[in-house]
Amino acid sequence: MAAVCAFPIVGSLAMYYLFPPSERVNYGELLTPRPLPDFTLPRVGGGAVSLADLKGKWWLVQVDSGLCPERCRLKLYQQRQVRLAQGKNMDRVERLWLIDDGIQPEEGLRRDYDGTWMADARAAAILGELPAIASVRDHVYLVDPLGNVVLRFPKNADPSRMVKDLARLLRASRIG
Repeated sequence: MAAVCAFPIVGSLAMYYLFPPSERVNYGELLTPRPLPDFTLPRVGGGAVSLADLKGKWWLVQVDSGLCPERCRLKLYQQRQVRLAQGKNMDRVERLWLIDDGIQPEEGLRRDYDGTWMADARAAAILGELPAIASVRDHVYLVDPLGNVVLRFPKNADPSRMVKDLARLLRASRIG
């Protein structure tokens, strides 16, 4: 009788350890939450952006040159679409482009991505707090409403999978 009761438990443990689950639910790489340092950066077009501005919302953050080559433009487009795809939750998400070389983006690009916060971050400590595999320009990061970097999307990220990750986080989160 004891063997009959123990068999399902032993069997499930054996299956778990001999054939471990290979698929994870999230697409982006979950990071150990790391708080961003306090910062104030000049915004393109005037004004400033600070850590206090980021608090209370989820932020999709990218780092790129102000020249914004094709890959940069694609990331800007994808971030906008990922945000829009959140539907009623899109107001909980903002976009931030950290310009790491001090070059001002062209006016047409600024108009095309109106709503994306653009800031000159060339001398900012924030760039050192974004964990990268090769370059911070390769990734899109997700910052939580408390100001922690919590997720890093891979280079050449699939926007449909980004949408799912963000939707899952917004559904589960009670903050932001």
